[in-house]
Amino acid sequence: MSETNGINRAKFYQLALFPMNNGATNVYFVLILSYIANFGNAVLGLAMLFASFMVTGMRVFDAITDPIIGALMDKTNTRFGKFRPFMVIGNAIMAISVFLLYVVTPLVPESVMWLRYVLFILLYAVWVIGYTLQTSVTRSAQAVLTNDPKQRPLFTVFNTIGSLAGMGIMQVVGMVMAWDSFAGDYNAKWYAIMTPIGIVISIILTILAIIGIAEKDNEKYFGIGGQQEAIKISEYISIVKANKPLQRLMVAGGGCKLALAIAQNMTVLIMLYGCMMGNYDTFNMVFMALGYVFSAPFFLFTVRTSQKHGQKASLMKYVKIALACYVGVFVLLLLWKQGHPAWNLSLFEGTLFDSDFKITINLYTILFILFFGVGYGAYYSTADMPIPMVADCADYETYRSGKFIPGIMGTLFSLVDKLVSSLAAAVVSVALMCIGIHDLPTKVTPYADGMNWVVIVLFCLIPMLAWALTLIAMKGYALDGQKVKTIQAVNAARKAAVSNGMSMEEAMATITDETVAIAEENKES
Repeated sequence: MSETNGINRAKFYQLALFPMNNGATNVYFVLILSYIANFGNAVLGLAMLFASFMVTGMRVFDAITDPIIGALMDKTNTRFGKFRPFMVIGNAIMAISVFLLYVVTPLVPESVMWLRYVLFILLYAVWVIGYTLQTSVTRSAQAVLTNDPKQRPLFTVFNTIGSLAGMGIMQVVGMVMAWDSFAGDYNAKWYAIMTPIGIVISIILTILAIIGIAEKDNEKYFGIGGQQEAIKISEYISIVKANKPLQRLMVAGGGCKLALAIAQNMTVLIMLYGCMMGNYDTFNMVFMALGYVFSAPFFLFTVRTSQKHGQKASLMKYVKIALACYVGVFVLLLLWKQGHPAWNLSLFEGTLFDSDFKITINLYTILFILFFGVGYGAYYSTADMPIPMVADCADYETYRSGKFIPGIMGTLFSLVDKLVSSLAAAVVSVALMCIGIHDLPTKVTPYADGMNWVVIVLFCLIPMLAWALTLIAMKGYALDGQKVKTIQAVNAARKAAVSNGMSMEEAMATITDETVAIAEENKES
């Protein structure tokens, strides 16, 4: 049995495979949220402001649909489970809509531009619904996968593997396909090639995730009494007001997601590595690879810290490291001088294995690698840590009110997360307009006055501010390692009492932290 003394433990393959659901949706996070503004502007010929603000508007629409999906999920219990139907339907909707958007829409003649605008909006909106359906499961199903405080931190490790299988592959293949010798500079051909690749990868990862959650997608793992909760959307506000840990996690998770969405925005990276440093293809790929290399040891550190001291302590510790390192990145970007060999990134000249190849790395580049690598590694290892922490908040809600509502808890967190990250594309566009740029830069766009300041703000200052807010929010987060253990013990005792015939109301009233602690002491003595 995977449930012993009230502790629901997952098998290794379940811990490893279910996070692939996040990898499956991260495929589209790259394919849509990273590239759709460029697609609308450069491929369809839509106005830059329209394309950019549509990203923001649809992200808001995505957030608004979350509570509806969460409430529906908590009421769902089919022969195929509570969560798996949302995974399958959501993935199918995304596959169909993104294919029609990226492959079919460009075939509409420019003479009927209005139709391009209409299809862009409609297909994007349909995709958002599918994305909401599947992403909601990643956070919500954490509550049934495992409640073991030593297992939940492992999600971040396996989630990274899933992300590399989804987001990482899409980013690397996307950069290679953008080379002139392949599809070219994020043109219609690039989207036509990348779309089926992304669809296939996402389907494979979804199947693996379904295998991982299949056994746990069962009502015997649904809270204390196993019943379905009939929670109205109008009750969301009272739930958030009462669940203080969730409030703080929303701030922390939203801040971290905003930092990632802006700092890793394709336009920001093009300005940094292309317009400023002069070689987007090389620097973007090298520093992306370095980011993953530096992240590897930090994932081991975060798991060990989480298992020993709790996820709160781990999140705060490594966000502090990221914040300190990005001060160094900030200083280096302030010192950058256009065209100056000592104050620019430099790795090599010529072609590898040719006689003209020469290593040209300088002190500026070495310092950038160290500050960026350690900072990005520390941050990236904590970026998805709020996901299993949502499960702690869901368990706290069961402990507080007796209600098992993982769908609502997951989508409440997701709502704020998406609303905040929806600002990314709009912030980038507004920043560009402030320096007189009205079209999104591409790899061949020359440097323009003020780009360095835009990069400093978007690549450094906004993430640093977001991390500072995370630290402030987490300082008062009540669910430390010891409190989570207490919550699990109380929930387990109440569940056992209800299964033996006690009413839910009596179990909630009579089984408390104190009574469970006394029972544990008597057992030990």
